[in-house]
Amino acid sequence: METEFTPFASLAGGALIGAAAVALMAVVGRIMGATGILAGFVQPASSSDWTWRAAILAGMLTGPLAFFALTGGFPEISVPISTPLLALGGVIVGLGVTYGAGCTSGHGVCGMARLSPRSIVATLSFMVGTAITVYVMRHVLGLGV
Repeated sequence: METEFTPFASLAGGALIGAAAVALMAVVGRIMGATGILAGFVQPASSSDWTWRAAILAGMLTGPLAFFALTGGFPEISVPISTPLLALGGVIVGLGVTYGAGCTSGHGVCGMARLSPRSIVATLSFMVGTAITVYVMRHVLGLGV
């Protein structure tokens, strides 16, 4: 199976995520974790807490529009699995971020940068879990994902 490797797009995306995380910490004093931002948006502690969360979520949702404005086309998204498997994966990830007290953006980007032991363990768990999942899906079940 061929894997698409895009080092420059990946570097640009990583730089933007890192810059956004630093800006959020500098401006609001909060750690950028996507699931925490979404959870606080749904159940905000205050109106000012809701405002910055809404701004970040709006930026996440309008990102493809900015891509379109710059390139004249939307990003190509290919999902090589069925909708039920995609939904199951979403439920599993949702459970994981709930029990893991954070997601890859919170632990992997911000927590690792702060050398948080909890985030280092969480990120290692994400990576090992991902490697096992890919191996089982591709080589045990033969799903070619």
